[in-house]
Amino acid sequence: MFKRSFRSKDRAGKSVRPSKRSFREDQKLKLQQKLDSPPVGSTLTSPIITLVVGHEPRIFAAHEDVLSLSPFFTAALKGQFYESTTKRVALPDEDPQVFSCILEYLYKGDYYPRLLFNKRRASFELEDAQEPHNFGGRGSVESIVDIPGAGGALLKDTVIYCAAERYGLDELKRLALRKQGLQSGITVDVILRSARFAYDNTPDSDSKLRAHYLALIIRSRKTFKRSGTMQMEMEIGGSKLFFDLFVAMCNHVDDIVDIGNNRSPKTI
Repeated sequence: MFKRSFRSKDRAGKSVRPSKRSFREDQKLKLQQKLDSPPVGSTLTSPIITLVVGHEPRIFAAHEDVLSLSPFFTAALKGQFYESTTKRVALPDEDPQVFSCILEYLYKGDYYPRLLFNKRRASFELEDAQEPHNFGGRGSVESIVDIPGAGGALLKDTVIYCAAERYGLDELKRLALRKQGLQSGITVDVILRSARFAYDNTPDSDSKLRAHYLALIIRSRKTFKRSGTMQMEMEIGGSKLFFDLFVAMCNHVDDIVDIGNNRSPKTI
């Protein structure tokens, strides 16, 4: 089992509730103020857009101004995805559970589980992460999602990162990546499947999520080199992931050699 993607000193422990605050509390406070007294022309007085999501359609509704925070929806509301007479946008290829998180982010600046800062420990943690059996709130923190056609479970934050890439939401990409770094107990097969998904759904210019997976595999190389799943994935190939991993490993070895040469000159 893979234990952790970030260093141990970043580990979030059990929190004290009064010490928690939301990662984007100030933005949510501003949104609440708008809810209490919406000015003319605000997001709460703009038209309601119906969104039809997925192959087995689920219906969502959102304010036009809120959707327009995304460049994708700004264009969609003027293009072929939009039925002007019914104010409806069709997203047949989107997954409803992922889109629900996107919509939650557009309204609240975060998605469940929220990223919280524990002032006592001076570290970030995920909402309800220490209470997986808390049935008083929204339930346990689920780190994986099942996306049709993916071949199995994927890391939820990776899927949201890729969706944020499509919708032009750079801040959401940063948030999803930070949340993923707080996940633990993820198996090798889920990590590799999610890495493939990341490579399939981000541009070659992506320097964050792809690098995250490369660094993760290198740091946990003892686990991965013993993994039959890793061997099978590499034999199957078909992804730029493994060439990038080879290059990253070479760079890692070069760094070690350079450090050693600085202490006592030698070559490899």
